[in-house]
Amino acid sequence: MFEGKAKPLSAAGLAAASARLGVGAPALWAVLTVETSGCGFLPDRRPKILFERHWFSRLTQRQFDAQAPDISNTNGGGYGSGGAFQHQRLAKAIALNRPAALKSTSWGLGQIMGFNATKVGFANVNGLVAASQDSEDAQLEAMVTFIEQANLADSLRAADWAAFAFSYNGQDFQKNKYDEKLDLFHKRYLQGPLPNLSVRSVQLGLLMLNYGGQNSVDGWFGPNTQKATLRFQADQGLNVTGVADTDTLTRLASVLGW
Repeated sequence: MFEGKAKPLSAAGLAAASARLGVGAPALWAVLTVETSGCGFLPDRRPKILFERHWFSRLTQRQFDAQAPDISNTNGGGYGSGGAFQHQRLAKAIALNRPAALKSTSWGLGQIMGFNATKVGFANVNGLVAASQDSEDAQLEAMVTFIEQANLADSLRAADWAAFAFSYNGQDFQKNKYDEKLDLFHKRYLQGPLPNLSVRSVQLGLLMLNYGGQNSVDGWFGPNTQKATLRFQADQGLNVTGVADTDTLTRLASVLGW
């Protein structure tokens, strides 16, 4: 459930986001890194999510609090581990109330809550979910629209991380040092280099195809990425260069239906 095309972030998608908000790529990468470690998909091609039990409780008028306190609770938290486990929690909630479950979940690169679907330009939460399954470009566009609607672009441009964090992450943002993390990553990306989108695409594709020890989608071409690339190229009959070249990207896109 929720497996999609899972297309990687493109140069056009990133450039459009930067232009719409009037901010540099370092600021965008800072937000994406803090929200989802800079990747919007799991290895199984489902979007990264976080299920919020307190929102499910609120949206269902506490109907399921007694029978399922792990997924319906007036108290926030209780997330457990990330990744696939969040989809397990979501599945339990869907069995009780699908619309409320989808609205109680944050989706994709920018972790946009389902109940904000209409705010970010979709007819309903199903539209947000479908877009989140399709591509990181669509996930980023939803994040950009949320930032515009919440009037947060000025804070982002000024690198006023406390102001941005208060509205984007919530009034308790300081508990997790959300603003400090944004500031740290922003300074790092300002110094450069930025994540390489071609390398990210190769990393994401190799991750989804379960190649080697490749488990990071960060845009940095390290030894694990190289080893996985070599294996994929050999398996596909490509020139075994160990480089994230055009032929490798084209074949990954073909195999994965990008």
